[in-house]
This record gives sequence, structure tokens and C-alpha cells, in this order.
Amino acid sequence: MSARSRQERTPGDKAEARRYDRLAWRYDILESPMEMMAFAKLRGQLLADVSGRVLEIGVGTGKNLPYYPKGVDLTGIDISPKMLEKAKRRAEALGIEADLRVMDVEDLRFGDGTFDFIVVTFVFCSTTDPVKGLRELGRVVKDDGAILLLEHVRSDNRVLGKLMDWFNPIARALFGPNINRRTVENIEKAGLRVVSVESRGPKILKKIIAQRDRTVEDAVR
Repeated sequence: MSARSRQERTPGDKAEARRYDRLAWRYDILESPMEMMAFAKLRGQLLADVSGRVLEIGVGTGKNLPYYPKGVDLTGIDISPKMLEKAKRRAEALGIEADLRVMDVEDLRFGDGTFDFIVVTFVFCSTTDPVKGLRELGRVVKDDGAILLLEHVRSDNRVLGKLMDWFNPIARALFGPNINRRTVENIEKAGLRVVSVESRGPKILKKIIAQRDRTVEDAVR
């Protein structure tokens, strides 16, 4: 089987897409130390129980592909066409069929309640408007579905958190992602229900499970 790569209209944040296009050829090399030390194991744990229709946000070069259980109906999106080309080749090498599309999380072109699971790994540190993107996830996930996130976030430690705020402009300029995003708080701002949060290390790396919050939706109506 092979990956089906479908070109959609260009995402709104063209600068961010160009940034990751430039990084695509060396992206896996740059992140290989962290993959070997921690990320690969965490990806496997995060994806162990997903099933049904699955949407991966920011599929990148396809690092999560080896960890999906057999039989999932997988759609993956990314803002970078060149990153997606690498994901396509990885899917083909693994014999995985995946619908890979150029798309922005802040403008998902899927119907309401489409997916059983949504998978997000290290994405909301880079999005332009994380709350808007998270609202889109809440729209396209099923009522009984789950949003699984693995994200690095701003430390809760007062001193370390301040240091991350100060160094964020430098980190942003050098590497792209923000290092001080408050992703758990952003999930709540987006009207989603945080089911669980597991912290790793100095509480900078978090595994988060979220769902649609019907009480919030009913109140809005």
C-alpha cells in the first residue's frame, strides 16, 4: 500500500510553511538525539490504543507513523509540503496507507464530528493562534472521541517559567517553536475538557488527553 498525498490550498501562515520547508531535509537529524532519549518511547505510549478514524495534526516527516496500530483509518495534515513528501515516503516504506494533505490546523476542512481520535505531537508550540486551532480540533472530533497531545510547555516553576519567557524570542528566531506556550490553559480557553495531564521531567513535557465539553457547547447555544 502507498500513501495518498493530496495537495490542498496553501495554509494561511506561508512564512511558517516556508520555515519548515527549509528544515525538512535535516529535520529528523536535528531531532534524532531527543527521539532516541525519550520521544520515540512517548510516541509509542501515546498511540498504543488509537483506533477508527484518526487525524494527525502536524504529521511532519511522519515520525509517528511506525507507532500506529494496524487498521486505523489515518489522515495526516501539515502546513509544509516538503515535510509531507518525507512523510509520504516513510508511509510507503512502512506499507501504511495514509491520506496526507497540506492544511492548517486553524482552518480544518473536515466536517463536524469526523474523527474518533486526533493526535498532536509537538505542534501547538508553533501555531500562530493555538486557541483557534484547538477549537477546530473540538469541532472535528466526535462527541465520544479523544484528542491526544504530547507537547512541551512553559514551566510552572516561577523562576524557570520566567527564564523561558525571556529566552523565547531567541529560541523562536533560531529554531521556530515557542518554548513558553501554556497549552493546558489554551485547551481550556478553547472550550475543551482536559481529561488528564501527565508531566515529564521538570513539568515541561506533558501528555494531555482532552475531549469536547458538551456543557460548554450547550451553554453557548
